[in-house]
Amino acid sequence: MDTTTSPDMTAAAAVVTLAQSVVDAAIETVRNSGGIDANQVVAYDIAHAASAVATAKATLDYGARGDEEARIACVFIADSVRDLGQRVLGREELFGIGRDWMAPAAAFVSTYCDPSFLGTMVGQQGPRHLDDDFQLVAETFHRFAEEQVRPRAEHIHRTNGDIPEELIQALAEIGGLGLSVPEEYEGFATGGDEDYVGMVVATEELTWGSLGIGGSLITRPEILTRALVNGGTEAQKQQWLPKLSSGEVLAAVAVTEPDYGSDVAGLNTSATKTAGGWLINGTKTWCTFGARADVLMLLARTDPDRTLAHKGLTIFIVEKPVGDSHGFLFTQDASTEGRSDDNGRMEGRPIDTLGYRGMHSYEISFDNWFVANANVIGEEEGIGRGFYLQMAGFENGRIQTAARAVGLMQAAYEAAYDYAENRKVFGENIINYQLTMTKLVRMAAIIQACRQYSLQVAHMMAKGEGSLEASMAKAYVCRAAEWVTREAMQIHGGMGYAEEYAVSRYFVDARVLSIFEGADETLCLKVIARQLLNPKT
Repeated sequence: MDTTTSPDMTAAAAVVTLAQSVVDAAIETVRNSGGIDANQVVAYDIAHAASAVATAKATLDYGARGDEEARIACVFIADSVRDLGQRVLGREELFGIGRDWMAPAAAFVSTYCDPSFLGTMVGQQGPRHLDDDFQLVAETFHRFAEEQVRPRAEHIHRTNGDIPEELIQALAEIGGLGLSVPEEYEGFATGGDEDYVGMVVATEELTWGSLGIGGSLITRPEILTRALVNGGTEAQKQQWLPKLSSGEVLAAVAVTEPDYGSDVAGLNTSATKTAGGWLINGTKTWCTFGARADVLMLLARTDPDRTLAHKGLTIFIVEKPVGDSHGFLFTQDASTEGRSDDNGRMEGRPIDTLGYRGMHSYEISFDNWFVANANVIGEEEGIGRGFYLQMAGFENGRIQTAARAVGLMQAAYEAAYDYAENRKVFGENIINYQLTMTKLVRMAAIIQACRQYSLQVAHMMAKGEGSLEASMAKAYVCRAAEWVTREAMQIHGGMGYAEEYAVSRYFVDARVLSIFEGADETLCLKVIARQLLNPKT
């Protein structure tokens, strides 16, 4: 083919429309053939296909900005449609389409997946097109990641160490822990795009430094902050929000249970009324930062009637001492609380993980742990509202996780590109080999497409929209991160498997992204597919 081929955005738009029609037909077919439970495999693929199409639509907007952007958009869209073809092949009837559905897109896919065309784009990542204010945010947090996070990241990962206190305080000093805290409570949130887009931009840059001690550290206060803003009393906001913003108080989230992960409505941890407060009993797991945290945002069942499901849940701010990262045990003396019941007990057991290190995750058990009435978010009016307050924070957490995935991919791509430029095999720098070039170009296109979709969703969320889109971004971008980091590691060859190269850390860190903030399967079936089949009217 002619390697000077110009990008054809009109054809790209037609291909995206075709892909959307496949998704629409599949949704209708599943709806009319027993629904999601009877068609889980197809419904799962629909969710991912819909997420890819949504990302492609955002890429169309990006491609309209210039020639380089258009080339990147065409590469991503062609790649996405080829992936859709692999999902559909042999199951056309289950998707409600004919076997020749892809014929109108064949020429486009052939052109922009051709290795000779991709070879003309090596090194092209495309501009991000951030507004000046957000560009300043990106530069500020990128510099912090380069100077403060990256020098510590590898040591903490290899030793399974702790985030140093000076790093936490330094992040607080540049506003990293107060991005969601309103200005009137000594934070930096002003409302609108600045809050959501700014958080996405900052999260990407910090994750470029490290997922475990950068991109995820910035999100520690996020869910508790949003629960307080949306449902807390004025006194609670005055008490907690300034401390969360300054880093004086660090928070962890205690929602997941050993038998209830994404199925939050079914959790068992109970809160029983007692004089002056509540007694917490039960076990939480995957409580990231649980030892270092000063408070736990804990979701517990305050109404024993399990038929109420999520309506019987309440959020508590559980105060605790700072614990040892290797495990902790705290007790409460009932007599000092003016209680006649048994002493309280909180015990934390660390869960070792293959990546995502620095904050550590814990299983924490509670035995008659007392929490005062004042620490119920919303106090009396907050009882039974916990599920709704918590889910609002989780929706924002999903778009943040997409941003974390983008930052991780960017770091992996840069590492792979640098290695390919300097590594010789059979007398040739490996960046000059067609296979390496194709991988790098596909990686760059995927990263930019994922970034643009994440930013678009952040703008939507600033308007009170984008709940479904945040879930789709999380689903698509996190799976993409697994492929990008895998290929970056592969380009390094044997050295990619060596811990002395950061790319091995990127690879193991990426694997957690499709698990936390909503496991991929549950997110696709219970959130994305369900909303696609039953859109709100």
